This record gives sequence, structure tokens and C-alpha cells, in this order.
Amino acid sequence: MNFIIAETQKAIFELYNEEIAEGVINIQETRKEFEGQATIVVFPVTKISKKSPEQTATEIGEYLVAHVADITKFNVVKGFLNLSIAESYFLDQFNNEILAPGFGVYKPNGKKVMVEYSSPNTNKPLHLGHVRNNLLGYSVSELLKAYGYEVVKVNLVNDRGIHICKSMLAWQKWGHGETPESTGLKGDHLVGKYYVIFDKEYKKEIDALKAEGQSEEEAKKNAPLIKEAQHMLLKWEQGDEEVVSLWKTMNEWVYAGFNITYKNLGVDFDKFYYESNTYLLGKDTVEEGLAKGVFFKKEDGSVWIDLTADGLDQKLVLRADGTSVYITQDLGTAEMKHDDFGMDESIYVVGNEQDYHFKVLFLILEKLGKSWAKGLYHLSYGMVDLPNGKMKSREGTVVDADELIESMVSTAREKTEALGKTGDFPQEDKEELYKNIGLGALKYFLLKVEPKKRLLFNPAESIDFQGNTGPFIQYTHARIKSLLAKANYQLVASQPAQILPVELEMILQLAKYPTEIAIAAKAYSPASLANYLYELAKLFNKFYHEVPQILKMEEGEDKQFRLNLSKKTADMIHAGMLILGITSPERM
Repeated sequence: MNFIIAETQKAIFELYNEEIAEGVINIQETRKEFEGQATIVVFPVTKISKKSPEQTATEIGEYLVAHVADITKFNVVKGFLNLSIAESYFLDQFNNEILAPGFGVYKPNGKKVMVEYSSPNTNKPLHLGHVRNNLLGYSVSELLKAYGYEVVKVNLVNDRGIHICKSMLAWQKWGHGETPESTGLKGDHLVGKYYVIFDKEYKKEIDALKAEGQSEEEAKKNAPLIKEAQHMLLKWEQGDEEVVSLWKTMNEWVYAGFNITYKNLGVDFDKFYYESNTYLLGKDTVEEGLAKGVFFKKEDGSVWIDLTADGLDQKLVLRADGTSVYITQDLGTAEMKHDDFGMDESIYVVGNEQDYHFKVLFLILEKLGKSWAKGLYHLSYGMVDLPNGKMKSREGTVVDADELIESMVSTAREKTEALGKTGDFPQEDKEELYKNIGLGALKYFLLKVEPKKRLLFNPAESIDFQGNTGPFIQYTHARIKSLLAKANYQLVASQPAQILPVELEMILQLAKYPTEIAIAAKAYSPASLANYLYELAKLFNKFYHEVPQILKMEEGEDKQFRLNLSKKTADMIHAGMLILGITSPERM
């Protein structure tokens, strides 16, 4: 309804002989309790009119009704001018814009954005926190693609360090040559098993040393196992053939396991970066920072940056012995990624426990004069909690991603079969459907909440065919597809005798789709899109009950219009849910 802004500018010029900038005119959707579809906030105009908000709104309303054919009525509530728009305007918009094949599709904007997500450690399987990270990273990537960006999805894998040495050492000591093939375990679960074994044996040694009189801190440092793990890390860094060979073997097991989980989650990556290749990066950046006076050296030879003037602390960027800290390699990796892809923006999908780290990282890069640092963004997200006792993990401390997926598909199977609507489905189709419903429930539940919020994930509540859930939206899509198939639907523009209020609501809701994509993409948040799709599905169900027996209507303009409304609703649900990584089944 952009025409309203231009016409309001004309009205203000004619009434008050003064031009007003387009940005001053604030147009909102009319609240449901008032008549109309568009509302102008007139308070800023009173500076020009020199009249009360009510009188100003009335004068503008009278002018618009008299001069603009598509504006039929108005009413004033305090400083808000509510406008009623002609049905013919919305019907033309529906037939000529919304039904067009390219509706809601943004043209390429010439900008490139990188989204880095997942970033697992290679000593254990993915867990529920990783699930939120992966789903958020994938969905934000798809959102930005839909908004016209060229998107590069990357995964920075933490494949080196003391954590992987712990798993390697435990496997050497207690593994008896076990492999994923010999145990039937996914590779990431096998390696994770030995990480847990290391921890248990390490705790035993700590307790023994404490019993001998050592403090907790001393015992942790002096336990033989941790010393062996540290020695193994040193040998890895020195390129010891045996250690490097075992490291490669066990990491390959993990990657094979991760790939299965990624496939089941429906996420993908364009490039993998590995910390084993990047952990030495950043030392050149430190030299550059020293030369520019951004960093300073302490007496012991360690290198620091003082960020106290920016409300932060002093930060170590290189140890006295010349070894890197995390921030050092992050500086180097950021530079390498920019050199590789030359992106305009770079989004790091990382939990909120790293908020301070990214403030420091981005600020250092800005102080180093990296022009691209302004395009860096930390997409911070909250923890995911589960109701106690709902789901046990293999290791008893975190919820395993594979176990969660299996549980969701199993719950979807039980709930769908209880409804008794899949009796005639071939077995293969049933299993595919249960997977789509289970994963749809999981993804929608995690994505409908703003990323920054901590959330409580209730698996049973998420798989409900009513309410604000993925399965409810999927079921609505399947219901529309069934309706269209029975009607032998073909797309033809139509001119119905009249538009019912619920049909006008549907046109208005469908018309919002491109704006919803823009809002969600700009906020790097799929939550608003998820909730828009729920409102659209809910509205279709209202329409379906208020306009029953569409199939029994006589062939003609009215029936065609209602089928067109249904088809476009299914199209928008399908497109929007794909951005969330969710499949919308044809049958349920």
C-alpha cells in the first residue's frame, strides 16, 4: 500500500502548503478492533498543520476519500487515521502481484555474506546445544539467500587440542583396537565414549592423589593421565608420525558420524575450516598490531591490547613463550576467511557464553584498521533446557543429537498412527512422513523463539497437530494440497462477486510475505518468519471453516478465487518452511 504515502504527501501539501518527507509518514496495519486496513500516525504532521491530532487526521482523511478512488472511508481514533481500502485494490493486488510466480522472491543484491555455524569439537558427538546452533545457522543462511544475498556456509571444526588427545589416549589404553565397524557405534559416539572413560579414570587419579594429601588443584596438575595427554599434544605439535596417524584415524571416525547427523538434520556447508590448519594463524596479525602501536609488549615478552578505554579489559594476544591464545587464531582465521571469500558481512553463530570474546575480537580488528570488521556480527543464542527426566542421554550429562532425532521421529510415528490417517500409505512413505513431522516439530520449536532467549524444549509438546507447532503448519499444507488435488486445480485469475472479510484477511496476510522475509533477514532471526507462517496457517483454517464445501461449489469465479487463495497459502507455507529447513508433506 505504498500509494498511500505518496497520496498523503499530496494531501499535506494541498491542505497546509508544505512538503513533507516520505520517511515522516508512518503507516501501520490497522488494529483489529477498528475499521480499516491502513493507519496513518498523524502526530508528526501536527507541527505543520498547527491543529489538534484529531482535526489534522479528519482533514487528511476527508482529502484522501475525495481524491483517491481506492480509499473509500476513514475513521479517526485520537491521532490515528484509519483508512478503508477498496476491495478492488486488494483483488488487483492478489491477481497481479501475489499470484505472480516471482512473488516474495528477492533479486540478487550483489552482496556476499558468510555464515559460520556448527563448529563442533572432534572428541564427542553433537548435542542439543549444537542442534540449536545448526538449525539457526542453516535457517539464517537460507533467509539471507531468500533476501538476495550470495551466502557462504562454513564450519570451523575444533579438531586439535587437549580434548582430542584425551579421547586418543583413553582409546590407546582401554580401546583394545575397537572401531566403529567392530562395535556398530557411530564414529563420533565411539570417540565420545573414550572421552568419558578418560574423565572417569582421571577423576580416580585425582581422588587418589588427594587421599595422599595433595590439594584439588595440585592433584589435577599431577595426575599421570593429564600429563600423558599433554605429552601427546606436544608430540602431535611436533609431528610425531604415530600420534598424527591415530589423530587422523579417530577424526575420520568422528567426521563420518557428524556427516550422518548433519544429513539427518538437513544442514550443509560450502567449506570446512579446521583448527589444526588455523591454530598458528594470527601471529602475523600480532606483529602488524605491534608495528601500528595497537598492541604492546610486557616485560616478560607477552603481547597485550588495552581496551579499558572502550569499557573492556586488557587482553592477552600472544603468550610470553610465543604461543597463541584463542583470540590470536581467531584474528588470523577472520583475515583468512575474508581473503578466501571477500564477503561484505560475516556472521558467527555462537552461544551467548562467548559474547565478551566476540566484542573483543571485533574491536581489535577495527583498531587494526580492517575495513571489513564493520561487517562482522555475533549471532548470540541462549541455552536449550529440557524438562527433567524427559530424555536421558547416553552419557548422562547432555542430550545427544542423534538420540534426540530418533526420539522425535518415534514420537511422530506414535502420534500420527494414533490418528489413524496413514493406513493406506506405503511403508516407505510412512517412514519419510514420520521423519518430516518429527524433525519439523523439533526445528520449528527451536526456531520460533528469538535466538537470544534461553528456551525450554518440550519434545512431547512440540509434536502437536494443534497450536503453534511445526506439525500444525505441515498439516495445514497437506490439507490444502488434498483440496487442490480433488479440485483438479489450474491457476486462472478470477473476479469473485464479493470478497468475504476472512478472504480479505488472507490477502492481507499473504501480501506481508516479502516484508516478513526482509524483517527476519535484517534481524538474523527466523523467529518472526516462523510465527508469521503459524498465523497464516491459523488464518487458512479459519477460512476453511467459515467457507466450507469449496469443492461442492459451482464452477465459476468465486470457486476459482477461493482455490487460488488456498494455492497461494500452500505456496507461501512451503517456501517459508523450507527457509526454516522444514519439509511440508503433500499428504498427512
